Amino acid sequence: MDQNENRQGSYVMAGQEFTRDTNYIQDRIVADPAAALAAPRVAGDQIGRARGGLTDGAEAWPVEPGRYRLVAARACPWANRTIIVRRLLGLEDVLSLGTPGPTHDERSWTFDLDPGGKDPVLGTERLQENYYRRFPGYPRGITVPAIVDIPTGAVVTNDYPQMTLDFSTQWKEHHREGAPDLVPKEQLPEMREVVTRIFTEVNNGVYRCGFAGSQDAYDSAYERLWTAMDWLEERLRDRRYLMGDTITEADVRLFTTLARFDPVYHGHFKCNRNKLDEMPALWGYARDLFQTPGFGDTIDFTQIKSHYYEVHRDINPTGIVPRGPDLGGWLTEHGREELGGSPFGQGTAPGPVRESERVADGHNPLYPA
Repeated sequence: MDQNENRQGSYVMAGQEFTRDTNYIQDRIVADPAAALAAPRVAGDQIGRARGGLTDGAEAWPVEPGRYRLVAARACPWANRTIIVRRLLGLEDVLSLGTPGPTHDERSWTFDLDPGGKDPVLGTERLQENYYRRFPGYPRGITVPAIVDIPTGAVVTNDYPQMTLDFSTQWKEHHREGAPDLVPKEQLPEMREVVTRIFTEVNNGVYRCGFAGSQDAYDSAYERLWTAMDWLEERLRDRRYLMGDTITEADVRLFTTLARFDPVYHGHFKCNRNKLDEMPALWGYARDLFQTPGFGDTIDFTQIKSHYYEVHRDINPTGIVPRGPDLGGWLTEHGREELGGSPFGQGTAPGPVRESERVADGHNPLYPA
């Protein structure tokens, strides 16, 4: 959830283009806090940096197994990224997961899915409480994903672009055996260009369409989105993954938007030139990832639809959640193996999802009712 999505029914600014507030808590959890503090300070970055120091005013927190809790609503595409990377790297034993329900009000996300309506580790009813323990009266959006310091109950960071990169680079000592290299050093310059375009034109582009405050703003956003979607379709015609033969951080960042495209963005956000399943390369690519352990098994389509259609009342005043689309196509053969490569390269797939973290039956075609 972004900083603009903190009040129910107030997402569209009349006559204006949607602008995402990317001013996050830029503290980082790092392997060597002293080295991070000694390194030159860097400018803030909406994409995140695989390498580099802290931004001005940011603090360095030590990587410590069991100390932190990742709070990530399954409905949110930005939070979904962190759930995927945590699973791919095998960080479940060192970084616990709290999952708020799919809807929220103007105060924040709530732990309404947990017994008694409280997170079983943090003991709080709302994520807002954890923000306030660090920053009383925190004036910005109470966003997910957020990492919370369990001993104090205080939020550490909600800087989601940096969060997943740090999981790959700073938490490396705690990766599972066979974990993939999601940020290969030799590909970083090109990958940065790719993920920048994906963020500005696709991840954020669908929101720019959905929350446009004028016809001109919508028309411009629509053209930008589909120019980028056509670029991706062409890029993926002759390569299995965005950067080549194995999965990377770039694939994680694109996948969470693609998984929501037909169920939400096509209709609810008016991104309706065509559906994802009408783009052969992108649809095959999306199914390939969905059927790869660590990707599709994190997707809760029921929560996704509930969040968008029930919370965004200014563009869906009735709050009615549509019955469709049919999700069975996600499990059909994709044929992407013909392009070569394999998702984990020389590594291995993660094991089965823990029962306590499994998506509810009926919420995902991998888990039929």
